[in-house]
Amino acid sequence: MFYYLFYEVLFRQYEQVYPALKALNVFRYVTFRTAYATITALLMSLLLGPWMIRKLREFKFGQEIREEGPAHHQAKKGTPTMGGVMVIGSMLLSALLWADLRNRYLWIAIFGTLGFSLVGFLDDYLKIKHKRSLGLTGKQKLVGQFATALGVGLMLKYMTTYSWILSVPFFKEFQPVLPFVVYLGFIMLFTVFCSNAVNLTDGLDGLAISVTVVAASALTALVYVTGHARFAEYLDLIRSPGGGDLTVAELTVLGGALVGASLGFLWFNAPPAEVFMGDVGSLGIGGALATIAVIIKQEVVLGIIGGVFVIEAFSVIIQVASFKLTKKRVFKMSPLHHHFELSGWKEPKIVFRFLIAALLFALLSLSTLKLR
Repeated sequence: MFYYLFYEVLFRQYEQVYPALKALNVFRYVTFRTAYATITALLMSLLLGPWMIRKLREFKFGQEIREEGPAHHQAKKGTPTMGGVMVIGSMLLSALLWADLRNRYLWIAIFGTLGFSLVGFLDDYLKIKHKRSLGLTGKQKLVGQFATALGVGLMLKYMTTYSWILSVPFFKEFQPVLPFVVYLGFIMLFTVFCSNAVNLTDGLDGLAISVTVVAASALTALVYVTGHARFAEYLDLIRSPGGGDLTVAELTVLGGALVGASLGFLWFNAPPAEVFMGDVGSLGIGGALATIAVIIKQEVVLGIIGGVFVIEAFSVIIQVASFKLTKKRVFKMSPLHHHFELSGWKEPKIVFRFLIAALLFALLSLSTLKLR
């Protein structure tokens, strides 16, 4: 909205008549708009937070705690949940204000974010309605997630000039061109995995959202260099052909908005949490990160960026597989953060140590730009 109003309308049409309007030329730069999208989303979250927490309490949208979880978590029962609406809402509203709304990749990323958020919203709503820790069944959630991922893949196929080349870090010459059906299957599995990985990490106050801040920041940097022609050529990054409404650079604004919205939510979610994000937030954030990574062709690198999310998800997979095959558990409890809880680590210590790990994974991921 601001891009069109201040650059396309006021600057381009009237700067010759009113020289003072030349200052509006800054709105053409994605870096300028990304910075202000981040600040706008942060302020939205901070300003909306107290009001939303109050409304969630009035509506009695309290968190239901699993009985099989750590015993001390029962004290968190009733804490307002579905605060992820604040994150996703602030992120999308800020992006709509500062991004070029003609960009097709932007709308595909918004579709992916909203689709996964909707699945999470329904799951949260049913938990609250029935006063239980189970909302949608596992199959119902997967159907909704795969349907959203399928929509993302089809939109890339029929709305853009997206190339079906798989980008593999560390191997410059290995860039296989996959058949559309194969790549579509990969996109679906990848986005659903990422969405659920963030969801599984959301178990301690401030854990998932603090790791999200780090991951979203690193991913936003990758979006920028991928969308910048000179940087992308120098770093040998795969770019989908096309400019204007088919440039991935505009996703930098959306990534910045996610960082700002996450920082604002962390203000209220830091231990002891005043509000939980719920599945509407965790599934939506995972879907947003995954969709952006797919668009800029950095799916494998996102696995490094979100190393904490990946480890948390695999701890659950390993635990379930081990118990089914051997009737023995590898961890005291999964996801992994619960294992450390039962090992005697205090909740804030786990959060900060996982955050340190997230920073290391982010730095490692950015190093792949030159290790090709």
